[in-house]
Amino acid sequence: MRRSSTRKTASSKATTKELERIDQLFHSYANRSSNLIDPEGIEALCSDVEVDHTDVRILMLAWKMKAEKQGYFTLEEWRRGLKALHGDTVTKLKKALPELEKEVRRPTNFVDFYSYAFRYCLTEEKQKSIDIESICELLDLVLGSQFRAQVDSFVEYLKIQNDYKVINMDQWMGFFRFCNEISFPEMHNYDPELAWPLILDNFVEWSRAKHC
Repeated sequence: MRRSSTRKTASSKATTKELERIDQLFHSYANRSSNLIDPEGIEALCSDVEVDHTDVRILMLAWKMKAEKQGYFTLEEWRRGLKALHGDTVTKLKKALPELEKEVRRPTNFVDFYSYAFRYCLTEEKQKSIDIESICELLDLVLGSQFRAQVDSFVEYLKIQNDYKVINMDQWMGFFRFCNEISFPEMHNYDPELAWPLILDNFVEWSRAKHC
């Protein structure tokens, strides 16, 4: 019993030390007046882990933290993410990023990450949609490496059409389903009678006309 108790004590001490280092790391990037890691702090973090601030892995890190406000990390969010990644130093955090990317790319996690990416970009209270320009950038960042042809074609369509100024969550998730279910560029299995967002019906119609 004593050995088990000793092991538990050693384990809890190690956990406490890890949390202390995670907190110290947070305060090295946090704004002292707001006690938040703000955009400036995130840029400093990106520089230290040698990742560009527009890199998808920074969005993945925010997902792991369950960060609620774009460009800001609270201490609680920071602890949640870094504890899960065992990233109590810059070196360890840097080494954890490739594994984090693998975790996010798993199909069950990626659906959650994809919907999170949309919610994370809702910066105003009660905002439910995102402007076309931002959506085009977000699609390229989040889906570009997996569905390059579909993303390029949809982005081209979004930029030339005049019917939609913004995209909502239903349309955002619909495009992800489209990428996973519809053969591209033929799209012979696309059925507009099924419950697709109207914007995708219009996109398919435009794409087919273009390739005629």
